[in-house]
Amino acid sequence: MRHHAHGLGIGLRKPFADALVDGSRDVDFVEIIPENFVGRGGRAVATLRRAAERWPVLAHGVSLSLGGPDPLDRAYLVALKALLDLLEVPVYTDHLCWSSAGGYATHDLLPLPFSAEAVAHTAARIRRVADVLERPVAVENISFYAVMPGGELDEPAFVTAVCDAADCGLLLDVNNVHVNAANHGRDARADLLALPLHRTVQLHVAGHHRQGARLVDSHGAPVCDAVLALAAEALDHVGDVPVLLEWDTSIPPLDAVLDEADRLRTALAPHRGAWRASA
Repeated sequence: MRHHAHGLGIGLRKPFADALVDGSRDVDFVEIIPENFVGRGGRAVATLRRAAERWPVLAHGVSLSLGGPDPLDRAYLVALKALLDLLEVPVYTDHLCWSSAGGYATHDLLPLPFSAEAVAHTAARIRRVADVLERPVAVENISFYAVMPGGELDEPAFVTAVCDAADCGLLLDVNNVHVNAANHGRDARADLLALPLHRTVQLHVAGHHRQGARLVDSHGAPVCDAVLALAAEALDHVGDVPVLLEWDTSIPPLDAVLDEADRLRTALAPHRGAWRASA
């Protein structure tokens, strides 16, 4: 296996996973949603093992509910650690949000109140996750459509406070920065620069859609020029971190996803010294 992720990768998604692994076109790394593989076997895991022979694999979770009220599921974390160990994933990433309460999953990534109490609660849980997984954890700035009551901070200050209190990394989603700024009347570049960029371990880029007056973080379109510009500026500050193209809805044929990855790789190459313009 090759374990150091760099360059431009894509998500290993079910509609094209086998075609990607068996195909001749290349990517720099792949990223999985570990919930699709923890404790499971069969064809999906066999495909994952084959992917890990070709590329570094990163893992980005969607269900830990790091800021939520329910106790962390230690049994799941132990099983997750086994998968991360198998794939030799160096850093685990998840979302800075809550997604379950009272034992029920919301199946959505919901914002936390931007408060000192939420900072302390979430940071303590991130540290516990890192202890069980025995590896660093990084959290993603999410897209959100309403501001929770009880907040004292703006979003960049809240993200910074959590990362500092947990001493964790940042998975910087520049599409989310753009979407949130547009929806909440903020300056995207100012918000980007106010985040703890020195903690960035990875970037996510994605497409979005307009729904009336609101932008929706759909992961279902090519990356727009504004998001690409934010990604370029972010790389100017954070350097050679892996960049993932997320395309999770309205998924086109594999070649179209790979064409978009190639376009982004070429566009972002001048902004990171360790990159080459092609895979």
